[in-house]
Amino acid sequence: MNQRIEDYALIGDLMTTALVGRDGSIDWLCLPRFDSGACFAALLGDEENGHWRIAPAAAPAGTGCTRRGYVGDSLVLESVWETDEGTVKVTDFMPQRDVAPDVVRIIEGVSGAVPMAATIRLRFDYGAVVPWVRRSEGHRVAVAGPDSTWLRSDPPVETWGEDKSTRSEFTVEAGERVAFVLTWHPSHEPRPDLVDPYEALEHSLEDWRAWSAQCRYEGPYREAVMRSLITLKALTYAPTGGIVAAPTTSLPEEIGGVRNWDYRYCWLRDATLTLGSLLQTGFLDEARAWRRWLLRAVAGDPADLQIMYGIAGERRIPETELPWLAGYESSAPVRVGNAAVDQLQLDVYGEVIDALYLARASGLVAESHAWQINVALLRFVADNWHRPDEGLWEVRGPRRHFVHSKVMAWVAADRAVRTLEANPEFDGNIERWRTMREEVHRDVCEKGFDPVRGTFTQSYGSVELDAATLLIPRVGFLPPDDPRVIGTVDAVRAELGHGGLVRRYSAEGPSVDGLPGAEGTFLACSFWLADALLMTGREKEARELFERLLELRNDVGLLAEEYDPVGGRQLGNFPQAFSHIGLVGTALALGGCQPTTDAPTLTDE
Repeated sequence: MNQRIEDYALIGDLMTTALVGRDGSIDWLCLPRFDSGACFAALLGDEENGHWRIAPAAAPAGTGCTRRGYVGDSLVLESVWETDEGTVKVTDFMPQRDVAPDVVRIIEGVSGAVPMAATIRLRFDYGAVVPWVRRSEGHRVAVAGPDSTWLRSDPPVETWGEDKSTRSEFTVEAGERVAFVLTWHPSHEPRPDLVDPYEALEHSLEDWRAWSAQCRYEGPYREAVMRSLITLKALTYAPTGGIVAAPTTSLPEEIGGVRNWDYRYCWLRDATLTLGSLLQTGFLDEARAWRRWLLRAVAGDPADLQIMYGIAGERRIPETELPWLAGYESSAPVRVGNAAVDQLQLDVYGEVIDALYLARASGLVAESHAWQINVALLRFVADNWHRPDEGLWEVRGPRRHFVHSKVMAWVAADRAVRTLEANPEFDGNIERWRTMREEVHRDVCEKGFDPVRGTFTQSYGSVELDAATLLIPRVGFLPPDDPRVIGTVDAVRAELGHGGLVRRYSAEGPSVDGLPGAEGTFLACSFWLADALLMTGREKEARELFERLLELRNDVGLLAEEYDPVGGRQLGNFPQAFSHIGLVGTALALGGCQPTTDAPTLTDE
């Protein structure tokens, strides 16, 4: 039986992550990268698809620990079990690596003498491949194809044939510590150097303390902001600076439904909000690395710009299904790769240009070729903004003239004009982009606004609403006190609201996104509503909504993509960068930190 999505905590080494359940089982781990095949895939199937549980022997599978939490501002997880025999603590972490990834699990006796049980089932290639396990130098070595792991432990372990697992039973007394270390390496290479688990723990805590100390934010909700920033850091692929949307695939947006996608890639539209969060809180090294990743990824013909890339900037992300996995709570199919990579989403051009503008405005030293890339992208937008597209929600229905896409085309022109006004030495056709800015603005206000209901709609000529229109004042398209902005905020809140939160759009039928079924409320959109309420002068309501959203975090401060107000549970891939970016942005706004991309007040003329 699957644990709830919110029952998991995250550990990672800045190249990949693992999900650790409240019951002490690691049910998801991709090695050696975020987008590699999983060697523990019970999250999307069952125990036979791979997992690693360490817990008191008397605790049946699915039984949760007494309490757990991260050690300070780190990604080191402590889970405490209180039993009739005594109390034991399990510390889980992945030390930041130079070469090979390690998962370290340290069991410490707090009181009494607690019998413990450890079971590890390695299943490479998303649970499909059972490795051959042998002894070597006192360790357990598992090999299959390109993958190899070494399991080292203080207590002895035995390999069981009937269920192809490795087990250990041992007792931990008060003051005693024992450790397990799982190390991955390519099967054709020699065994990597072995880490000392106890030294690795101290070094990991030191690394996280040093990193967290850079945070400049000292306003309200700092604990929530810091945990979200640590989560964003954990989703960063250190060698390139790319940030994955989530470390999981196919966690459902509807239990039992088909809305199951692979989020282990880097979306361009996250760039602006991610950069804003990092720059406003003092993490300049991460902001620089993200910008460098962005410039490498988008280099080339602007017509070939993709909405997402691999963590090293890879362009090919073919989508396939894994039929041997039943899916989380029977939510099938399980997908790897993402076919939305081939969609036309014109808003990403605006988001890329806005991200680079934000970097310049915040004082990051400009990359010499960044403006040339800006110009190339702008030329493409100027020639193509009239076209329909699939929009930011990656709908798999017909293309439309999405209002948000047009607004972001306006953003592209606006940021270009602002850049040239501030830097007259830059090359560029400022008059063309001024004209384009005015033309797009007029087009959106004439065709994307419903004067009867007093709201912007999802697309030209539609009656559907879209939570993305809440961003209109945030990007500067219209001032917050414009009646059309206030009407849109009220309409989205009324028509897309559910349980006090906000859905992305109406999904009762297949007309909008081409998919059956529905989904939960979208957490990032709910943070956008809080931002819009604050900008339109309703601070009390904004704060109440934000604090309601904080209550939806799990016990270690993590958020998935969506929330089901009826079932009272999190939905979608987990943890979700977009949700945590939204949390940071709203907290900073409520704390009086203003974004640096405020645009001038414009009229329709």
